[in-house]
Formats: sequence, C-alpha cells, structure tokens
Amino acid sequence: MDLLRIVLSILLPPVGVFLQVGLTTQFWINIVLTLLGYLPGVVHAVWIIARTPETAALSQH
Repeated sequence: MDLLRIVLSILLPPVGVFLQVGLTTQFWINIVLTLLGYLPGVVHAVWIIARTPETAALSQH
C-alpha cells in the first residue's frame, strides 16, 4: 500500500499525505508546501509516508 501512496505523492502530493495521515496538520503543511513549489510538496509527502507507520495511520482515523 505504501507504493501506491508514494506514486500518488509524486503525482499529487496532498493526496498521498491524506491517505497516510488524514486531515491532520501534516496534510495542511503539505498543501502549503505544494502551493509554494511542487518539489517541496513531493519531498514532504514521501517523507511523511516513509516515516509514519501504517498502524499509526490507521489508529488516527
């Protein structure tokens, strides 16, 4: 499932972050970073997906 999120993060960074952590502060930070520049949004999204365990993401929903 992380591979799908990473691919989505490359195409649309906020979507990948949303699927990983939901509507949290990290999602809104990613929106701002993506608006400031596409590359910072992608880097942040991949970082969030790589560091957040899937069990933690599921417990937040």
